[in-house]
Amino acid sequence: MAGITLTQAEAQLAVWLDASTKIASGQEYEIDGRKMKRADLANVNQQIRYWDSQVKRLSGRTRVFIPGL
Repeated sequence: MAGITLTQAEAQLAVWLDASTKIASGQEYEIDGRKMKRADLANVNQQIRYWDSQVKRLSGRTRVFIPGL
């Protein structure tokens, strides 16, 4: 099996950024059948950091600033 592509990593990062936005505004968010609420924001932020690092690694970028992380 091939590794994660840049396109896949960017798609995952977009999903987690969307989840963060919705959770921060008080909404629930569901990913793969798991409902997340504000209490899960630390986990969501961890996923954002992970996928951001994968996007950077796969695209050859070393630094991208994400406000609030």
